[in-house]
Amino acid sequence: MGLLPAKGMQEQEEQKASASPEGSLREIWKWMKLTAAGLLLVVFIHQYFFHFSTVRGISMEPTLVEGEWLFINKTIRLAGTPQRGDVIVIKRNSEEERKPVFLVKRVVAVGGDEVHIRRGRLYVNGEAVSEPYTGTPIEDGGFEPYIIEEGYLFVMGDNRHRYASHDSRSFGAVPLEEVVGRAEWIIWPLDKWRRL
Repeated sequence: MGLLPAKGMQEQEEQKASASPEGSLREIWKWMKLTAAGLLLVVFIHQYFFHFSTVRGISMEPTLVEGEWLFINKTIRLAGTPQRGDVIVIKRNSEEERKPVFLVKRVVAVGGDEVHIRRGRLYVNGEAVSEPYTGTPIEDGGFEPYIIEEGYLFVMGDNRHRYASHDSRSFGAVPLEEVVGRAEWIIWPLDKWRRL
């Protein structure tokens, strides 16, 4: 009877080990650890870096349409603050539903700005704002001059038809702490893929 090479003996030992109950448990434990690590990584990325969100409602038409998927950059909370013109996601507590509500709105004014709406036009710091992303003048009437506190944002939906958007005109300026992230891309459907 000849001698088996050392490599062949080692492979036989590994096969025996994996066939034993201890070897199977070891293999299962290894896969469980890998799965848990993968899930933790996904949760970490989702919490602090980016996630995807689906548009619901008509408040951001014509820019965003219900059913579109957005890429949300959450790093804006760590590096800088939203600027005028940014489309952001905010998390507000709903008294009716007793759970947070996520809204997609456009930042029209930041801390220190004065907002005023008259004759269907938006004015920031006394100057009429060019808003090519809207499809109609503001139909909800006027809004008296209002100065935004530092650390707050004034947000509006792009749909300016009457009662189309529940925004800062009704619930006031939004604290920066409520900003979840900035919507940067429409990623679905593919024929609508574009940067916001």
